[in-house]
Amino acid sequence: MSQSLWLFGSRLTIIADHTTTAGQYDLIEEYSLPGSQTPLHRHTRYSQQLYVLSGEFTVFAGENKVVLSAGDNILIPIGTPHMVAVFSDQPAHGLVINAPSGPARLIAEMGMRDETETLDMALLARISAEMGDETLGPPGTLPSAATRT
Repeated sequence: MSQSLWLFGSRLTIIADHTTTAGQYDLIEEYSLPGSQTPLHRHTRYSQQLYVLSGEFTVFAGENKVVLSAGDNILIPIGTPHMVAVFSDQPAHGLVINAPSGPARLIAEMGMRDETETLDMALLARISAEMGDETLGPPGTLPSAATRT
């Protein structure tokens, strides 16, 4: 079922989704280019765990800012405003588990075959709202509490 698509500067490979996990979780392999950033957002229906295989991810989650490297992980609970970025000059590689399943749908419907394609932000907003996700700002926006740390 593996499918690789680009979203926000990351190549996301859907390893498992609701069709293979009975809706319990999604397993996504993430390969993020230097400079990639997600928008500031919040998940209202699922938690997200990021495990780093290589490189460094910087995660702003709620009031926390953490830099994760190989072997590190973070759990982002339901409802926590967060963004994930690669600020180093090297790519980062990790595994993401979303429980219960959900974000694989967004990746499958919104992901692009090439990282240079233009993202349809209106479609992104619609699908995100259907999933219970809330976009709180464009890529680069940080949770205000995290900027105090």
